[in-house]
Amino acid sequence: MKLMDKIKKRKAKCAVVGLGYVGLPLAIELAKVGYQVIGIDTDSKKVQAIHKKRSYIDDVKNQDLQQVVRNGKLRATSDYSVLKGVDVVNICVPTPLRKTRDPDISYIVEACNSIVRYLQKNQLIILESTTYPGTTEEAMLPIFEATGLKVGRDFYLAFSPERVDPANPKYKTNNIPKVVGGITPYCTKMAIALYNQVMKKVVPVSSTRVAETVKLLENTFRSVNIGLVNEIALMCSQMNINVWEVIDAAATKPFGFMPFYPGPGLGGHCIPIDPLYLSWKARSFGFETRFIELADQVNSQMPQYVVHLVSEALNTERKSINSSKILILGVTYKKDVADVRESPALHIIELLRGKGAKVAYYDPYISEFVYKRVKFKSIKLNKKNLSSYDCILVITNHSNYNNKLIVDNAKLIVDTRNALKSIKGKKRRKIITL
Repeated sequence: MKLMDKIKKRKAKCAVVGLGYVGLPLAIELAKVGYQVIGIDTDSKKVQAIHKKRSYIDDVKNQDLQQVVRNGKLRATSDYSVLKGVDVVNICVPTPLRKTRDPDISYIVEACNSIVRYLQKNQLIILESTTYPGTTEEAMLPIFEATGLKVGRDFYLAFSPERVDPANPKYKTNNIPKVVGGITPYCTKMAIALYNQVMKKVVPVSSTRVAETVKLLENTFRSVNIGLVNEIALMCSQMNINVWEVIDAAATKPFGFMPFYPGPGLGGHCIPIDPLYLSWKARSFGFETRFIELADQVNSQMPQYVVHLVSEALNTERKSINSSKILILGVTYKKDVADVRESPALHIIELLRGKGAKVAYYDPYISEFVYKRVKFKSIKLNKKNLSSYDCILVITNHSNYNNKLIVDNAKLIVDTRNALKSIKGKKRRKIITL
């Protein structure tokens, strides 16, 4: 049976390399529609969790994982040799930044070097990891064509950016429009055929480079606009204007305006990183991405500004930041997710400790974490603990906070998310916002 027929009849055997927040949901969706799916990950804990039918991703329900494992549609391994009998390979591995702030595609290259040992005719390979324009064509294609096989004839290669939005109750893997571009037109058709079986809408583009740039534009758009509103927040602070009131009023305009909100800094796996992939690639063409670099500069300075706010707030109480007890509310990069990657809270904690503050935290999603060899454990959020701290610093506005308890018992609050805006009363004078 030809590969296109296998895909359309859902007889193709699929492999998903990388079983994180992108790969595991994709593997489950493929399995749900009837494909035989093998998940591959070098992390044995993830493999074992799948065998035990236990989800380790917040957006993946245990019952969904249990269903596809029990019916034999999904299994997991760390052994790449299973690719010998596989028709489709989706690569969903991390793409971080190096310390030099250059793209690190080593996980992609490692995955390709493992896949190429088992590359065979009529295989479809799709990269979903966010990366700079040209990665699929310049870094991946030469590895596969070194075998003597020809893309578009002997095997098929495409790129389709992940668009996962953790904790989004409305948009999940199968109902987010799926952009896809192949190295050749037939590569694109193959990838479209696969995603048409799973996704509600597929959006084809003319090349892998276009598809790669789509994801970077999406997150650069957010980064630049957040940088703009952060700068507006700093300006409003100097002018004694409530930036939150300004944004809320501006958002009533039914056209030509989209509200973005200031915060303590960018976090997560995408927004702080993806725009720098784009600016790095642009530099290789002699092009300077000034908006991207400026937004990164503004956003990167927000943790220092938050520490300045805390210091100024304590000064009003005739206290020094040195030796003050400060309680951080929320250490995850985003509300209602259990993920501290690139969270501004980590940098803020480091800065506060560097100034001699005694820092603790509460986060209902993170019981403990280690940052720069220092271990932190979440405290209990109760009246006694809240009243014992000199300052409560709201970094992440989780939905399940007892805001009234916080406001009623805190001596002083610095609220970087305007999370406590609905709480009224005399205690409002003790709340400082961006």
